[in-house]
Amino acid sequence: MKLLLCKNIDKLGIVGDIVEVSAGYGRNYLLPHGLATEPTEVNIRKLAEARRTAELERIHQREQLERLAERLEDFEVTIRARANEEGVLYGSVGRREIAAALADEGQPVTLEHVVLDTPIRHLDNVAVEIKLADDLCSTVKVWVVREKTGREDEEEETAEEPEAGKEADADDDRPVE
Repeated sequence: MKLLLCKNIDKLGIVGDIVEVSAGYGRNYLLPHGLATEPTEVNIRKLAEARRTAELERIHQREQLERLAERLEDFEVTIRARANEEGVLYGSVGRREIAAALADEGQPVTLEHVVLDTPIRHLDNVAVEIKLADDLCSTVKVWVVREKTGREDEEEETAEEPEAGKEADADDDRPVE
């Protein structure tokens, strides 16, 4: 079934493209949702301006993605996670956490851009591929480090207190009883 696209559809085409799709996809999804119409001369002329606008927008988006890929090359991000003594995480670090950490660092990466075969389940540094387009990829180094818990902070504080007491006794000229 040939249809004229009224909106941009990822991996199918942009506004004004005439595409060949299965009859079920066209009848059950594209036509009822207003994403496509019949490819008549009148409809093609109506969508000509929208197609030019869509092509300019696509070029602009591609330039932005290329700049993002350059910024991401050799970029490093640190993710803190809870782990046991052997360095095995209690949970895992997946695509969602990586995308959120990059977004926190000011890099507009979405969940769909992060390519990760299996979640990270141990403390380590991992090279993660960021696929911004079919032919545009970048690699980011992700450091997964141990998150300090409240109990570890308390242990550090109590370990420091006796040393401070010894120094105070050493400065005092009174005999220690």
